[in-house]
Amino acid sequence: MTTPEAVVRSFFDLLVDRRAAEAAELLADDVVWRNTGLPTVRGARRVGGLLRDMERRAISFSADLHHVAASGPVVLTERTDYLGRGRFAADFWVCGTFRVEDGRITLWDDHFALGNVLTGVGRGALRALRGS
Repeated sequence: MTTPEAVVRSFFDLLVDRRAAEAAELLADDVVWRNTGLPTVRGARRVGGLLRDMERRAISFSADLHHVAASGPVVLTERTDYLGRGRFAADFWVCGTFRVEDGRITLWDDHFALGNVLTGVGRGALRALRGS
């Protein structure tokens, strides 16, 4: 990876391709993962473990990267994330801030509105019930 933006894009590509173990290799040992309203997770071992656990539990993940902006080691993403299992998939808007140093992600800080997540869960439940 030659740029912080390339590292972040590769990270998402690997997660979408269900290659969490490889995605975890892009995390710095002391990475910090923050999500709005959830506990902060620290360390590549713990963050990577959570990503691998999602795969083991057959939780699907994908993301549409709408905008990506980079300045030095900081990469900002505006995206729609999709989380699901089986026929259910919730979609919601996320703004992420990443810091990349020496080709590894040291910070992954996602911001989202709880109301938007709940709306996405509702949409996903309706789609699952309708079978579409």
